[in-house]
Amino acid sequence: RTMTDPATLAGFIKYGAAKFPADRYELIFWDHGGGSVSGYGYDERHASAGSMNLAGINTALSKGGIKFDFIGFDACLMATMENALMLNSYADYLIASEETEPGYGWYYTNWVNMLNDNTSVETTTLGKQIVDDFVDVSAQQASGQSTTLSLIDLAELSATAPEKFSAFSKSISTMIKEENYQTVSSARSNVREFARSSSSSIDQVDLIDLARRIGNTEGQELATVLSGAVKYNRTSRNMTNANGISIYFPYRNVRMVDSAVNTYEDIGMDDEYARCIQEFANLEVSGQVAAGGSQTASPLPSLFGDLTGYGSSYGTSYGSGSAGEEIIGSLLGSFLSGGYGSISGLSGDNTGFLSGRSLSEQDAVSYIADHHLSTEDFVWTQNTDGQYVMSLTEDQWDLVNDLAQNVFYDDGSGYVDLGLDNAFEYDEDGNLIGNTDGTWLSIDGQIVAYYYLDSTGEGDEMITTGRVPALLDGERVNFMIVFDPEHPEGYIAGATTVYNDGQTDTQPKTLTELTEGDTIQYLCDYYTYDGTYSDTYTLSGELTVDDDMPIRNITLPGRKRVTYRFSDIYDQQYWTPAIDEVD
Repeated sequence: RTMTDPATLAGFIKYGAAKFPADRYELIFWDHGGGSVSGYGYDERHASAGSMNLAGINTALSKGGIKFDFIGFDACLMATMENALMLNSYADYLIASEETEPGYGWYYTNWVNMLNDNTSVETTTLGKQIVDDFVDVSAQQASGQSTTLSLIDLAELSATAPEKFSAFSKSISTMIKEENYQTVSSARSNVREFARSSSSSIDQVDLIDLARRIGNTEGQELATVLSGAVKYNRTSRNMTNANGISIYFPYRNVRMVDSAVNTYEDIGMDDEYARCIQEFANLEVSGQVAAGGSQTASPLPSLFGDLTGYGSSYGTSYGSGSAGEEIIGSLLGSFLSGGYGSISGLSGDNTGFLSGRSLSEQDAVSYIADHHLSTEDFVWTQNTDGQYVMSLTEDQWDLVNDLAQNVFYDDGSGYVDLGLDNAFEYDEDGNLIGNTDGTWLSIDGQIVAYYYLDSTGEGDEMITTGRVPALLDGERVNFMIVFDPEHPEGYIAGATTVYNDGQTDTQPKTLTELTEGDTIQYLCDYYTYDGTYSDTYTLSGELTVDDDMPIRNITLPGRKRVTYRFSDIYDQQYWTPAIDEVD
């Protein structure tokens, strides 16, 4: 029987209680975790069985019939609002992580000995020991990996948070209906997000941080009660705005909205939050559809222009007034009639959330027409110093949620995508400067594709994290690259597993260390001159890990094309015209 079958968990609980009766019980889930939507577990012997979602956990605990002092998740991403509200009936406390966990996981020795020495020790004392040991030992054994662990009082959460949570959810729905989606989108874009190194977005964010960023009374009141229920919370020094309890909020990928709504119904969660994320996802997807759809978001026009039939435009511009609204209305009408192909990951099987719109189709059209990036303004000019600069109005900049530099190297047959970095700057007039220093990241002398993930701290205390896609002993991984005060030039903190699409939506509790003799091949996206795309192009032959793998920025020889990827309030991507640079 698979480990992710609720019946397996229920049977285990019953067996344990019958064979080893006790005055108090603790339950710990170990290994893979996927958060609010995907839930817990991945049985490698029964990979097709999938994970055990929160509804399944709820069923298992109900049948198990035991009330626990604490339920812990020595697994990734399970310190969520949804999980905590569901677990209130089965435990006094939840101990879990908002972020993915390092492979070392919890350090069991101290707290188990503490319980052995005093079986009446308070659960909060045990919980604090677990949290402290986890963060401290992870800092020693998994330096560079972000860690979080919190202790949540489930009774206090359930007594104080639901009313505030419902009011907060209603306030977001109201903001969207009253044409203030932009504020919600900006807050969601800038909030602390977890599992960013994953190949597919989990869309899990810190709820307290989100509530504060929304900036209204309802958000502040929710943040206050949540902070009270989180009795203890610690993070690694490279993690900020992780306050102990997270939540699913769609943005990077809306394909899981229906699954989330179904889970909420199954575990009896308040309907208002389901309506809130449906409202948000509706307008976000509508904005993407109006811009041509996420399936069309590609750097190809920037790289090739008219040369391969991709046209010379760099996004969709539809002007203003009734003519623009007519174009948007036509695109949106076609999509809502079943033309889901323009949005990545959507089909007739996971678009039930589209029927949850309270904003009328015409109101959505009008809002998008008034709040869209005009790609006609993506024009480079040269200033008196010979620099390429791009000027946008303040209103247009307000519609930009993210900006990244994207460099492509011409290898004579096509373009190697070297990734996305936050290396950009502005001149004194606020114009984007398009020139680069002609260098890119390398590991042991090999140029690699690098993707910036996150920065914390300021000045000399800045810690920056990025990822590099690779094959490690033939398995697809992301190398986690960390730049910190002790390692200003960076180091490889380890490797995270990348699963194939559909294999599992949960995340492994691991950060694989590199060992001398391991084989490496660096991967990248690649576009041939005829426009053919590959996401598994190898940048190198088979290399071998050694004890010295320096990270350096080195000069890119030959021709490269530099472009900038803009992400708007609907998380639609646009690339600027490319700037040619030759070394």
